[in-house]
Amino acid sequence: MSQQARPESFFTPANTIERELEVKKSRFIARAGMVASRDEALAFVERTRADYPDARHHCWAYLIGNPATDASAAMNDDGEPSGTAGKPILNVIQHKGIGDLIVVVTRYFGGIKLGAGGLVRAYSGATQKVLADLPLTEHRPRRAYRLRFDFPREQPLRHWAEQHQAELLSIEYDQQVGARLAVPEEHAASFEAFLGAQGIAVLDRTDD
Repeated sequence: MSQQARPESFFTPANTIERELEVKKSRFIARAGMVASRDEALAFVERTRADYPDARHHCWAYLIGNPATDASAAMNDDGEPSGTAGKPILNVIQHKGIGDLIVVVTRYFGGIKLGAGGLVRAYSGATQKVLADLPLTEHRPRRAYRLRFDFPREQPLRHWAEQHQAELLSIEYDQQVGARLAVPEEHAASFEAFLGAQGIAVLDRTDD
């Protein structure tokens, strides 16, 4: 991967793709995509099962969070001999430096046994193949703010957001203006200084 993420950020899948590998008449269909929690990962596996209901195995592994720091991982052999499917998939994932990633490898048995070594190579190879083509996007930690302020403060706030890659999530008009903004973590301190200077009230803040 030629791209370089900032230390506080990491790359995640930009969408879901599939690639197929055939080994001695067995088909290995690798599907990779983005998941942000264990529940999302298990739902991804179930969708894959539904798409290939007649396949013998749906083996998988995921890595959720920043792969350089606090990522959580899991794997499943789904009936293949222990250590021949989920672990090889996870090993490949862990060497890619991609977070919030799941790979499910669906196998259609071709009638020829591959042996433990053959299975490891096949599941690793299918995972390598799909991740080689997986488009990525950079995940940057953000802090979300819920704000309330007078109408003249709206334009300075919008201008600051445009200059610092902050996203205006919502805005409401009543006696005052209510807004929600997501601010890149590296700009949070300067944003809070800006809010203080403008007299903009922070109702709450959460990390994304």
